[in-house]
Amino acid sequence: MTFDGFFTHSMVKELNDTLTSGKVMRVNQPYPAEMIMVVRAHRHNYSLLVSANPTYPRIQITNIPYQNPAVPSNFAMTMRKYLEGAIIESIEQISNDRIVKINFTNRDELGDNQKLVIYVEIMARHSNLSLVSEPSGKIIDTIKHVGSDQNRVRILLPGAPFVMPPKQERTDPYLPNQKYSDLVKQDQGDLNKLTRDLQQTYQGLAFDTAKELATELVNADNLPAAYEGFLNKFNNPDPVIYTNEKGQTKFAPFPFDGISDGKNQHFATLSEMLDAFYNQKVENDRTKELAGQVLKVVKNELKKDRRKVKKLHHQLEEAADADYYRIRGEILTTYMGKLKPGMTEIELPNFYDDNKPLKIKLSPELSASRNTQKYFTKYDKLKASVAYVNEQLKITQDEIDYFENILSQIDIASPADVQDIKVELQEQGYIKQRNRGKKKRKVRASKPEQFHTSDGTLVLVGKNNLQNDRLSFKTANKNEIWLHVKDMPGSHVVIRSTDPSEQTILEAAQLAAYFSKGRNSDHVPVDYLRVKQLHKPNGAKPGFVIFRGQTTINVTPQKLNH
Repeated sequence: MTFDGFFTHSMVKELNDTLTSGKVMRVNQPYPAEMIMVVRAHRHNYSLLVSANPTYPRIQITNIPYQNPAVPSNFAMTMRKYLEGAIIESIEQISNDRIVKINFTNRDELGDNQKLVIYVEIMARHSNLSLVSEPSGKIIDTIKHVGSDQNRVRILLPGAPFVMPPKQERTDPYLPNQKYSDLVKQDQGDLNKLTRDLQQTYQGLAFDTAKELATELVNADNLPAAYEGFLNKFNNPDPVIYTNEKGQTKFAPFPFDGISDGKNQHFATLSEMLDAFYNQKVENDRTKELAGQVLKVVKNELKKDRRKVKKLHHQLEEAADADYYRIRGEILTTYMGKLKPGMTEIELPNFYDDNKPLKIKLSPELSASRNTQKYFTKYDKLKASVAYVNEQLKITQDEIDYFENILSQIDIASPADVQDIKVELQEQGYIKQRNRGKKKRKVRASKPEQFHTSDGTLVLVGKNNLQNDRLSFKTANKNEIWLHVKDMPGSHVVIRSTDPSEQTILEAAQLAAYFSKGRNSDHVPVDYLRVKQLHKPNGAKPGFVIFRGQTTINVTPQKLNH
């Protein structure tokens, strides 16, 4: 099912039971559309995630670790100012809609009590989070600013009055009513029609929830008891994730008869279930979101570099014709006496080609010696440019290899890896840094990913250049084994053993192939050697190393267990 009004009802009850009377200790905004509040309640710290992500909007307690950006956003700073130290008084649902109201009490700068409210709207692309001051009803800030040019009905900007979304003309299912009974009689057991009519009648009914309610009502002997029993299930959830034969998953607050086929996995809380359900999906989405700016910069730099390579090759082609100018200069030198002022062209024997006649263009305004010198100057310039052009070609090609390596790292990156890549590009000058006048805050690289081979040996994999440099030259011991795919972008891999078995080396090589540009190939060559054989040239870009004395094996990419 989706995060509909009924699921919101269950989640609000869970959050109320867990967080009410808790104190907000920290507020972070690790991702653009998401906020996390660390709440101390019942002698335990809980991370309350509020997400306005258009694809995965939700509110829940999460145990998934996250990494904060180096510089907090303005929104995060505002939330910290008003919410850190605040007490959660209650968490409410507005009717049976996908709107959650979190009530806080805190003290302002003068020490006076102040009431604050967070409105969480879980509505796909219209999802938002608004901090509102009570009783004035003025917005302090929103995670997404919505001006009049975007929405004429509601303006969600700091200082504007908070206005609730337009209310649907549907019945709150938790209020006393008999509409379900009328619908059952009207639809005469037609399950699909009853499902649609229930959705049109009651607030907060997604299709799966409506179908489950329709099924229970159609099969019920006592309609009021069945209806009340269905509502009560959301107060006592048994969270479950269903996986069908195709590997597709759905979640529900309790087992639904309509989607009971396949593998069922039960969880202690709704939040634990959502962590399990969204973990990989959200990770990929967050990575794409954070990687947007990085990808734009990398692709622009690649485009410029490839255009530059094309231009440099054209210059080399011109330099290859340098002899064209030398031959004409030498012929003019030999027959200089035949050159007359004002000539635009002269035909002379080419002693480099059996004295065949050769037409040579002249500049009429120049003297004979100046015309001759003009050809030699052009020849010298072209010959001198070859060394420079070749040097520029190497520099540019190295930069192309560097950016292609960045692109391959983004393909396998987590959000923390993308943050590292962004910091690296800032340090290299490809992305402008904000707050230049302020003292730079040193950012530590995230930790490499850990795996274990079949005999239990630890293998570390760097998934970005900052991790690679730290792993290869700080973390690894000099006699441990280092691996990297041959002649293509890939991760630095270190076996934390000075004497690994052949099987361990094979499995680590498979891992190095998996975390590389060759991950979709069947046979990937992988080099391995002792860490002490690595060398990083002065001025080399992050992640670049040179080595010799390696052994190469061919493997099929494969990921190991963590």
